[in-house]
Amino acid sequence: MKVTAIKTKKVEVGDKLFDILDEYLPKLQENSIVAVTSKIISITEGRVDPHDSDEYRDELAKKEAEFYIPVELSQYNFMITINHNVLVARAGIDHSNGHGNLVLWPKDPQKSANEIREYLVSKRGIKNVGVIITDSRLSPLRMGVTGVSIAHSGFETLINYVGKPDIFGRLMLVEKSNVPDSLATAAVIEMGEGDEQQPLAIIEDAKFVKFQERNPTKEELAGLRINVEEDVFAPFLAAAKWIRGGGGKD
Repeated sequence: MKVTAIKTKKVEVGDKLFDILDEYLPKLQENSIVAVTSKIISITEGRVDPHDSDEYRDELAKKEAEFYIPVELSQYNFMITINHNVLVARAGIDHSNGHGNLVLWPKDPQKSANEIREYLVSKRGIKNVGVIITDSRLSPLRMGVTGVSIAHSGFETLINYVGKPDIFGRLMLVEKSNVPDSLATAAVIEMGEGDEQQPLAIIEDAKFVKFQERNPTKEELAGLRINVEEDVFAPFLAAAKWIRGGGGKD
């Protein structure tokens, strides 16, 4: 698998996402995946807020998140949230690379992923192209951030090993590989977290990806999600003092 990060200009409010894709994406080969940071989608959507206090950001996170744990329960004054069914800090809202603004997640990440794929198919004349919208997140018990896909389009979501034998013939019972998050992890480490100015990446030769000439169905997207009560980490996830947030609804 080959991952190539792409340097662009500094993306500012008022820029158009498709103009950026047109200017900076090179010729795409069939069976490529384009990774786009959620931040530049949000900025081009105008999903920014000039207020910069931690208190204001926490209140904004409550409105954006599906669920949140009160910041007072954190020894670091750090709000943990669930947003678009992803466990993430402060509903994904942060200051970095926002030119003084708070940057929220895109309004409808899945719609954005679908529209980017459809645009690339139409504009670049290719059939099999995948899209992932990426961000980074902390993982419990691990230092540092890794990539996560908050939306994807153009390929199958899971590689299902259930019922298949391992190298010694033992049938596997629960194993499934999450394709978009795996791709996002590779893309995010290549794009960088600081001043690299590389909000796009192209992933090629990912032989494990099964492309689809369409957007994912509601059933396929639902198959990627697990609710808190059914999650393998439910013993502590369900025990947390979650409060229902606004879920991004105006």
